[in-house]
Amino acid sequence: MGAQWKAKGKELAANARGKLFGRLAKDIMIAARNGADPASNSRLRLVVEQARKVSMPKETLDRAIKKGAGLTGESVNFEHVMYEGFAPHRVPVMVECLTDNVNRTAPEMRVLFRKGQLGTSGSVSWDFDHIGIIEAETLVVGSDPELAAIEAGAQDFEPAEEDGTMTFLTDATDLDLVSRALPAQGFGVLSAKLGYKAKNPIDPASLSAEQLEEVEAFLAAIDGNDDVQNVFAGLAG
Repeated sequence: MGAQWKAKGKELAANARGKLFGRLAKDIMIAARNGADPASNSRLRLVVEQARKVSMPKETLDRAIKKGAGLTGESVNFEHVMYEGFAPHRVPVMVECLTDNVNRTAPEMRVLFRKGQLGTSGSVSWDFDHIGIIEAETLVVGSDPELAAIEAGAQDFEPAEEDGTMTFLTDATDLDLVSRALPAQGFGVLSAKLGYKAKNPIDPASLSAEQLEEVEAFLAAIDGNDDVQNVFAGLAG
């Protein structure tokens, strides 16, 4: 949670494959603005690899690349917008949106933040580091993630979760470099993106079960908005 909030349960985290594909399609279109060839566009290559990992249909993938690169005659007008503030019980939150209509997204965010507090630009971001976040799986049994992090140039790693995936954290500028290096260390990259990690995350143990449930419900509601790409919360663990 320190790097990126994740809903409990795969069905909540993805909120249906269609929504997951929709978010990836936006990322692909934005990345493809700098070129339709993944071989010469590192940002596009990372997103395409992620889309293939979750079995995005090839026609959907190809259409998103062509649309983003301007090869279909359609315009792509997504705007990257960050909202920051607090969830209930003063848990800091960074919300990353890609929207084609800020005049729709802004009031929706204000409504969603009513159970917390919507801040102004910079009110929370000072307490987060901008980093690279790589989700990976073990390819070679016995591979040491700590050694892999050192050899691949990552700054840190988070232990494997229940589904066996682990997270490697990098400097923002080293995301592509580390992603390329991890397979040689026995780890397959599932996703790689830029994100935010809280400098002083709140220990969930300091919250009551009821308070933590309120925070989770707030974050799930934010994550459920169609314009939201990622939610980063200042919770440890």
